[in-house]
Amino acid sequence: MLLVDWRICRTTVILLWLVCSAMPHLSAAAQDSTTAALLTEVRKTFTLGGKPIPPEIFRDFGDGNLADSLPIWVTVDLRAAIDSNLYFDDIKQSGDWVIQRKPAPGSLNGMEETAYTYIGPAENGLLVVLATYSGGGSGEFFTLHLLSLDAALAFYSGGKVYDRINLTNLRSMPLGDRWGGEIHVEKNTVRIITTRKGPADQSGAREERTIEAKMP
Repeated sequence: MLLVDWRICRTTVILLWLVCSAMPHLSAAAQDSTTAALLTEVRKTFTLGGKPIPPEIFRDFGDGNLADSLPIWVTVDLRAAIDSNLYFDDIKQSGDWVIQRKPAPGSLNGMEETAYTYIGPAENGLLVVLATYSGGGSGEFFTLHLLSLDAALAFYSGGKVYDRINLTNLRSMPLGDRWGGEIHVEKNTVRIITTRKGPADQSGAREERTIEAKMP
């Protein structure tokens, strides 16, 4: 009788161990599914959970710092950025442009404005965004961004694992103050059509160049 009870207990313990061992994998699988859906959403609409990506991300990617030639902040966790205190300024939509303004007391020369229009994904999954930044003066500086989007594991402060959704600035191409033109993505090629180089350009001349959307 004791032998039977021991076997039953041993079987129960093994079953419980198997169930408990499987739970993290089940949780991770569910998490991966959710993360994959969010990555797809960002690539399609440049939103996360139905909310626009905060334009001020591009200010921090270097658009708002004309003194340095290279960006300092290069990656942002979109999950953390949405609804964060860092990017709390109101976000508005104007046609294809998503705009975020910081009131005058928060900037040196007046109201700071950062905006972007999502051009779309390249065939290889890299993202193309045209952004503008104004520090409160008359200048409106256009920058073309080539971005990568990836999920990456990280730890909460308590030690639990979660998925970050990292947007990384791979390339920034300054187009100029009050630039005018069009941006098109064709497979892995980005076409830049310029019709106005800056505020003094009244020629109406049309120039075209291409860059390859690729990883470094």
